[in-house]
Amino acid sequence: MDMLTPDRSSAIAANHPPAPPAADRGRRHFPWPGLLTMLLALAATAALAAWWLRGPAITVVRITRGTAAEIVYATGAVEPETWSRTTPLVRGRIVERCRCEGKAVKAGDLLARLDDKEALATLNDLRAQEEFQRHEFERQSQLLARGASTSQAYQRSESDLARIRAQIAAQSQRLDYFRLVSPMDGVVLKEDGEVGDMVDPGTILYRVGLEKPLWVIADVNEEDIPRVQVGQKALLRSDAFGSQALPGTVKQITPAGDPVAKTFRVRIGLPDDTPLRVGMSVEANIVSREKADVLLVPANAVVNNGLLVIDDGRVHRRKVRVGIRGSAAVEILEGAQQGEMVAAPATADIKDGERVRPMEIETAAP
Repeated sequence: MDMLTPDRSSAIAANHPPAPPAADRGRRHFPWPGLLTMLLALAATAALAAWWLRGPAITVVRITRGTAAEIVYATGAVEPETWSRTTPLVRGRIVERCRCEGKAVKAGDLLARLDDKEALATLNDLRAQEEFQRHEFERQSQLLARGASTSQAYQRSESDLARIRAQIAAQSQRLDYFRLVSPMDGVVLKEDGEVGDMVDPGTILYRVGLEKPLWVIADVNEEDIPRVQVGQKALLRSDAFGSQALPGTVKQITPAGDPVAKTFRVRIGLPDDTPLRVGMSVEANIVSREKADVLLVPANAVVNNGLLVIDDGRVHRRKVRVGIRGSAAVEILEGAQQGEMVAAPATADIKDGERVRPMEIETAAP
């Protein structure tokens, strides 16, 4: 019996490996050593895929309501509405000036005087010739009365006297050219030139006028002039006042334009309390058309009359009908609703239906 029955302990030992030593029984063993590395790689790949599927980040704004304005751009300078330039009519050296810049003057007041010594000497010479010709004329008159002279000699002396007197009148008038006087009542807005300076005819030495009212003489492109009308509002900007918008009103439009520069002259009236001063350069935005309570999007959001509308994290290209196009905002007539988010600026790199990461930004008030 003992030979036919197998040993039970031997059978168990044959089916199971021997137990580990007592020192190794508390340790954990992985059957595949690279399993941890594979799990980490899969986690990193999944995180990268999740980040990639979010799409590119774009800036978006919400469609709002506001006032749309069509603008005509112009540049110009501030001038008084009533003023005059004073220039010499002859070449000469300044020997006297009033030094009255910023002061009130009356019409005819002396502003400056040029050296007139030579002209005065010429006048004195002519007067001496007049005296001689006057005596000659009287002598010929007496001779003709006694029959000792001919009528031809008498007429010649009379003609010479008249010619000299005409030259004296002309030279006397020319002496006035050496005196610069105020052409009107007003204020000396600007005074140029110093004593001793040589000036030529046409050199502007004085600007006399009224300090108020003022206006801007602006140049408008001939392509935009049909949209400009008298009475339209204008917003003016000057470097002296930063981004402050100053009001104005279109008062005059010149009937004839400049065919070389392709511009028309527009005069924009300023209120009496304007901080602008004579001579300042300004940029003018003439409001040719204005509509209130309309849908507005930034101008850089509209491309080919279409918007990139963001819905549930995806881009949808949508055709819209636009109205007034301003420099900063565009009116949307059809194809969009208030509150929708659109990409601004719009980009052609984004495909229709692509997933994106919108980053909303605040828009300035129109």
